Amino acid sequence: AYRILARRWKTPLGEIDIVARRRNELVFVEVKARETFDHAAEAVTEQSKRRIVAAAELWLAHRPADARCAIRFDVILVAPGKLPRHIVNAFDATR
Repeated sequence: AYRILARRWKTPLGEIDIVARRRNELVFVEVKARETFDHAAEAVTEQSKRRIVAAAELWLAHRPADARCAIRFDVILVAPGKLPRHIVNAFDATR
């Protein structure tokens, strides 16, 4: 099970929708809601990924103990009338 550490964590560089931990893994989650899963997935742009990664780097700078965790970036796609779709390790921090 995941433990939610923060929701809508705002920084000057960007916002992270959910920060969660499961065992020794820290997960930064972007949630996108659109009319379809495809439209939601398309809304996760290269620019938004860069903002999330930059915000995650700030999180780790403020919480050095978390830097020892494995880091993952997930996306949750939301569309009306459907169960959310969780994409594990949707992107990485390479730029």
